[in-house]
Order: sequence, then C-alpha cells, then structure tokens
Amino acid sequence: MAKSPSDKLHRLIRSLTPAEKRHFHVFIGSAQAHSKYALLFDAMASMERFDDEALRQRIYPDDPQSSQRYSELKIYLFDLVLKSLQAYDAERSAEFRLNHLLQSAAVLYRRGHYGACQNYLYKAEKLAQRYESFSHLLDVVRWQRHLAYTQMDVDLLHKQLDLLQARERDAAAQLAEIIEYRNLFFQAYLLVKREALLHTEKGQEQLRALRSHPLLQRAEQARSHTARVLCYRTLNLCYYAAGEREAFYHSGRHLVSLLESQPHFLRENQADYIAALSNYILSCGLTSRYDEVEKTLDKLKRIKPLTRDDALKIHRQYYTNKFALCIYTGAFDEGRREMEHCQQEATLFASHEYETASFYFQYCYICFGCADYDRALTYLNAWNNQPRTLEREDLQSLGRILAMALHFDMGNTLLLESLLRSTAQLLRRKKRLYELERRFFHGMSELLNAPNAAAQRAVFQKMQQDIRQLANQPEAYALLQTFDLEAWVEAKAHGRSFASVVRDKWRRQNAGRPG
Repeated sequence: MAKSPSDKLHRLIRSLTPAEKRHFHVFIGSAQAHSKYALLFDAMASMERFDDEALRQRIYPDDPQSSQRYSELKIYLFDLVLKSLQAYDAERSAEFRLNHLLQSAAVLYRRGHYGACQNYLYKAEKLAQRYESFSHLLDVVRWQRHLAYTQMDVDLLHKQLDLLQARERDAAAQLAEIIEYRNLFFQAYLLVKREALLHTEKGQEQLRALRSHPLLQRAEQARSHTARVLCYRTLNLCYYAAGEREAFYHSGRHLVSLLESQPHFLRENQADYIAALSNYILSCGLTSRYDEVEKTLDKLKRIKPLTRDDALKIHRQYYTNKFALCIYTGAFDEGRREMEHCQQEATLFASHEYETASFYFQYCYICFGCADYDRALTYLNAWNNQPRTLEREDLQSLGRILAMALHFDMGNTLLLESLLRSTAQLLRRKKRLYELERRFFHGMSELLNAPNAAAQRAVFQKMQQDIRQLANQPEAYALLQTFDLEAWVEAKAHGRSFASVVRDKWRRQNAGRPG
C-alpha cells in the first residue's frame, strides 16, 4: 500500500501567525526571496487544502524526475521554519533568552573569557529569578562554581562556597515543590476528565486522598508564585469534582487574581490564564453570579493572544460560555448574533485545527430558541452524525427528543410519526428505558391523535406534570440540564413562545440572587 504524503510541513506553515510569516522572510533575507524553499513556503501558506502533487509541479514544473529533490526541499524547509521560529521566540521568550545567555556563557568559558562569562551568568541569574526558572538557576550556580574552580581562585571559592551551596539547595527545593504540585494538578485533571470514575467509591476515595495532601492544606505557604498557582489550580479542580460550588467559585476568583498579580508571567504563557478564566466563568454561572460572567467574558475576549493556539482557545472558550449564558437566560436573539460572529471568526482558522462540531448542539439550541427551525434541524442532524460511544446513550435519547420537538413545531406530522415508530423499535431493543423518556414519547404519540388544539394543550399540561414529578431523578435531571424540555412543554401548554418561557423561568430562579 502506497504511503500517503505527509502534510506536517503544510500544517506547520498554515499555523504560523502573520508576524511569524513575516519573520521567516526577514530570517532568510532578501537574497533568498526567490529561492525554491521561499516559493514553497509561500505556496503552502496560501494553500488551504494540502495537495502534494500540485505543490511539486508548481515548484518543479515539467520535471517528472523531481520527486527526490522535492522531498529533500520539504525536509530542508521544515528545518528552516523551525530555526526561524526559534529565532522569533528568542526575542520574546524568557526561556529562550535564558538558554541563549547560558549558551553564551559556555562559549565564553571555553575560550577563557571568564570576566565576560561571569557577566552573562549574572544576567541569567536575574532573569531566572524573575521568572522562577529554578532549573536554569541550578545551571547558573553550577557554572559559577565551575568558573571559580577553573580560575583557581581559592579565596573566592572559599567565600562563595557556602552561599553557592545554599542557593543550589534552595533552587532544588523550590523546583522539587513545583514538580510535586504539578503532579497533584495532573491527578486532579485526570479525575475530572474521567468523570464516570467520580461516581464510584474508588473515584471518591481518590478525590478525598488528593484533597487531604499536605501541600494542598497550606496553599499560602508555597514558596513560589508558580507553586501557588499550581496549588490553586489543583484545589479549583478538586472543588469542581466534589460539586462544592461556592468553594469552586472562591478558589477560582483567587486563582485569577493570583495570575493577574504577576503580569510578566502572562506575557510568557497565557494558556493557564485562559483556562482559569473559563473555569471562573463556569463557577459564576453555577453560583448565579451573572454580572461576573459577563465581565469575565469581556476580559477573556480582550486578551491579545501570544500564539495561534491561544487564539483558538480564547475563541472556543469565549463562544462556548457566551452561548451557554444566552441559552440559559433565554437571550436567543443575542445568541444568534454571537453565532454569526463565531462563524465569521472560524474562517480565520485552518480546517484541520478547528472543530465546528463542538458548537453544533449550541447552534441548534439557539436557532430553536429563535424559532428558526430549519437551521436548528440542520445543526441537530450534524450533531447527531458525530460519533457516539455506547456509554452516551443519554445523548442519543436527547437527540430523539429534540428532533421530535422540532418536527412538531415545523408541522411535520408524517416525519414525526416515522420518528416515533423508529424510536419504538429502538426502545424495544434497549435494555433500560428511563421513565422521563417513556412518558415523553407516549405524550408525543397522544399529540398525533389529538383532534384539536385544545386537546393538544391538555396533553401538554399532562406532560408538564409528568416532567415536574420526575425532574429530581438523576437521569431526568441530567437531560433537563442539557435541554430545557420543561420550558418547551410549558410553552405549548399555555400558547407561548419557548424563548419567553425560558426568560421568565430564569428571572424567577435568579430574583434576589448575587450578581
């Protein structure tokens, strides 16, 4: 079987920011502007979908024997782009500057320029302290000790030995503490991602053991900013996993303040800050602090991304949370406007790095709330066509319920009848049927046989009573939190719009609550 051509170079070039692309051309120089690797770079940058043969013919036209040279050119260009990015990062990244300073010190040391070597080590030490790069601090101490030994400066070595050893032990201890906090964070992260495990006794035991770790009991005693951030990130995840909403909120607020207190770290790495803001927005929503949700969404939107990956994360987190707020509050018209902005921004990202599917359900919900049923059905079908695991039968059930509601609102009686028949066949094969599902599907069957609008309203009123009776059952609660079926049934029972019922419900639930 023939091996498919790799598109890794194309994906790398397409992922570059405009500034990084400009830097590449500056890096290679004007003399090489018309070289074949420059031509290949520009061709790949402009090619939305990778076509290896079209690229080869563009670079080597009318030359059928060029395959080997073309492969070598791609390898060379990939390496050249990496070198350009290294040079680009070296001007902006503290880690790259530290590496450069230590490499320069090593070069000077090997050539006997010990005074200049010491100057570079001094600069590296100050920079490493500012950015809490304790591994680099250990390298600085090692070089300083080695420099004193090489110069055979016994007096200096004697005076500095205790100080150097103390600095080395301190840097090593702080590095070890950060490593331990990082390990705790990833344990918490895995627990949250393996959500099913949290519902087992084993999962609860792991969560209790994690929360009782001594390092998490003394967050303010952590020795560095980096360690404190990791500690509060871990605590924040633990509170979320345990369902402690107020603690989740307060730890999230403290984490955001902590990150913002040292802005020079944010100029190096935004990923943790973006994640912290997203979790904080979630905590504000869970505790009904909706003014803070809006303010934090604006803060998230205003972040100037350092990398393309940051831009993608900001885009995804902003719109996921903004859509959720619009859906929950019944602001569907605003949600549709935001949906249009989201889809426009999506064109700025390459197709391989942007997953539209993650928004399909929210798009469907927003269009449903705007009574734009055709578009809602289009997005629902797209969402239903995504791969599902056997464990997510709840999503399959939700998809059927939404489809029935949509077809009823669209007046598609024949399609609704067909959907009910196929659902009945599916339910006969299903080992377990939740009571909420059974009553809803039974109610939809009764609607088809109702002789007039008054009879239909009576069916909806009975369905409304059924939902309220079952709402606290775990499987029903999970479904109703994903889609407000109760609001749809209430709207039909009283001749109102779905959006108006959702808005009134939100006002009632949040009257007098904070924010």
